This record gives sequence, structure tokens and C-alpha cells, in this order.
Amino acid sequence: MPSNRGVAYVKPGTVEVKSIDYPKLRMPKSEIDPFGGKDAPHGVILKIVTTNICGSDQHMVRGRTTAPAGLVLGHEITGEIIEKGADVEMLDIGDLVSVPFNIACGRCRNCREGKTGICLTVNPARPGAAYGYVDMGGWVGGQAEYVMVPYADFNLLRFPNKEKAMAKILDLTLLSDIFPTGYHGAVTAGVGPGSTVYVAGAGPVGLACAAGCQLLGAAVVIVGDMIPERLAQAKSFGCEVIDLRKDATLAQQIEQILGEPVVDSAVDCVGFEAHGHGKDAAAEQPATVLNALQEICRAGGAIGIPGLYVTGDPGGIDAAAKVGALSIRIGLGWAKSCSFHTGQCPVLRYNRQLMMAILHDKVHPAKACNATIISLEDAPQGYKDFDKGAAKKFVIDPHGTASKAA
Repeated sequence: MPSNRGVAYVKPGTVEVKSIDYPKLRMPKSEIDPFGGKDAPHGVILKIVTTNICGSDQHMVRGRTTAPAGLVLGHEITGEIIEKGADVEMLDIGDLVSVPFNIACGRCRNCREGKTGICLTVNPARPGAAYGYVDMGGWVGGQAEYVMVPYADFNLLRFPNKEKAMAKILDLTLLSDIFPTGYHGAVTAGVGPGSTVYVAGAGPVGLACAAGCQLLGAAVVIVGDMIPERLAQAKSFGCEVIDLRKDATLAQQIEQILGEPVVDSAVDCVGFEAHGHGKDAAAEQPATVLNALQEICRAGGAIGIPGLYVTGDPGGIDAAAKVGALSIRIGLGWAKSCSFHTGQCPVLRYNRQLMMAILHDKVHPAKACNATIISLEDAPQGYKDFDKGAAKKFVIDPHGTASKAA
């Protein structure tokens, strides 16, 4: 049996590269799923080419979720098919593919409606599933050398030219999650030609969102954060920036840029570990971003919320926050007729179009996010650096394939 290694969550603040089982074409076992553990002839086994560290992974590693020890992490996967089940008809051995982080059956009501982020069959506990993530169906993560992907014909995006794809692998690896997720935030916030946009958070998703806003034709994209290196990264590809450590309010700083204290669209790329602004920057205030965006979004505007909010947070600042109950000024949003859109990005809705934009040099998300290759062995250090606010998107290269292409 071939060997396999993966990045496993050990305890808050600690991940380790461990030997793990080589994948089989089988569904995850589950005590509450009568079909758990059955064969998966619709699946494939991938040799991982790239697999990225995500801010959502970081929430688990910080101990801010109910993730169990031993969970193999990783939901941002690009790989080469090395084995396929008998029911796989549209893909071949050797194909290079992008894996949407949402696992979807392609057959349930939600999948048929394009809502692949809330598939009804792949997670016995709740709608929606993902690789290597807490409460998302028990699927083994892809920060590893090999991984199994189910319902391959439906889920996988095949790159049309393997050689050309490898030349752009740092851009294409972002199709599994953060580029579609950031783009989804922009789309649901109504970003379009000539619009003004505020993106909260200059982490990788926020930077990918900013690049997506530019692709959609926004006139001005403003990115706010508290980490100077991340703000510099946003500025490097044409964004206006706001340093949220300053005492001036968000609205005042937006007015300095636009001449008015409001924007057409706003996107929350921070999520539940948000901190206050200005003099309150050191204090965690999980509803800060949601409330701030309602204040600076114009009447009738829209707010996209791709930032993660959870139903269980052991490190929450109070009893309400521990179950995801936040003090949100919904009255303000109602009074301004703002629209809100939350939840997982349905990656399949966007990834083919975004792939074409990358292949034809219309957008360069790797440059925007400062995608940086590291080895599988360096993944634990990558988590530490990311947690310190590094202005990078760490791309794990388990077999050295991406490094050779780069």
C-alpha cells in the first residue's frame, strides 16, 4: 500500500505532519449515516499538486471551533487524477483538476439549483460539506500527498491544457476556494462597473475579493485592515487602503478617499474573530465588521459576507458569542434597506469563468494575494507565520511539482 502524509490538527496552536491512511474510493464512516463507509465508484484519488492554508483552517488551529484532535486539514486542493472509480466517465487518469472546497453530490435539490455549498446528502449532520473541516461531514482534508474526491464528474474542474495550467499554477490553485469566495462576496454585494466598494480585511480572501472587484469593473476598491504589511499588499495592485488602527472612524476615512462617507457595496472578509477599530483595535468584537458595514453602505446597497461565522466557538468572548449569537444592528440595516448575503460560496458557480480569466491574463489573483510556495514539512511554520499576519497566501507543494513549474 502506498504511503501518505498529511497536516493534522493536534491541539490549539499546534499542527503536525503525520503519516495518514492512503485514500480509498470509499465514503467517510459515520455513526449517524447508514450509508457511511460504502464504496464510492463515482470518486477519484488525486496526487496533490498544490494545497493551500486558509484562514478558515486557522480558526480551527487557534482552538476557536470544536474541531477534534487528529483532524487532517485542508480544503483548497489542486491535483492530478491517479485512480478513478468505475462510474467516472468525464475525466481521465492524468487530468489536472481544481477541487471546489464544497463537496456536492450533484443530485439533490440544492445541487440542482446550483447551491453546492449546502448539498443535502454529503454531510449527515447538516447541509454542506468540505474537506478537512469541523462539522463538515468527516471528509479527510487535502493538506496531504493524496486525497479522495467523491462525485468527481460533477465536482472537479479539469484544466484544458496541463502544460499551460502548470505555468499558471499559483493563480489556478486559488480557484478551489479563496478566489471564487472573494468574487462571490463581491457579486452578492452588487459590485459592478463604476461602483465603489469597501472590503473589510486584507487577508488572502480580502485580497482575492479586491482582485475580483477590479475584474467586475469597480471604480474604487478600498481595503481596510490593521496590519501594515497586508495594507501594503492591497496597495500594490491598485487598491485604496484604510488603517483601522487610526482613531478616525471608518466613515471619515472613506470620506477622505471618495468625498462621501458611504460606498455602493461592502464585503466582510473577516468573520467572527473581528476586532474593534481605533482605540478598540486590541479588543475582540465579533460583530464589529457587520455593524460597521451597515453604517458605511449606502441606503439600498448590499453587503456580501463570505467571512466565516460559526455556531460553536469555545473561545467566544461571552456566552452568546460561543454559540454564534452576535449583537448586530439589524435595525440600522433594515432602515437603510440594505441586503445581506451569507454562507459558503458555491464554487462551481464561478470557477470555470474565473479559470478562463486567469488563463487569458485578465486577472492575477496570486499576485494580489502574494501566493508563496512552501513544502509539506514547512506547513506547521506556515501556520505560525500566517497567524502572525503574514501578507502571504501559503501554497503547500507536497511533491515539489509546483516549485519545478514556477
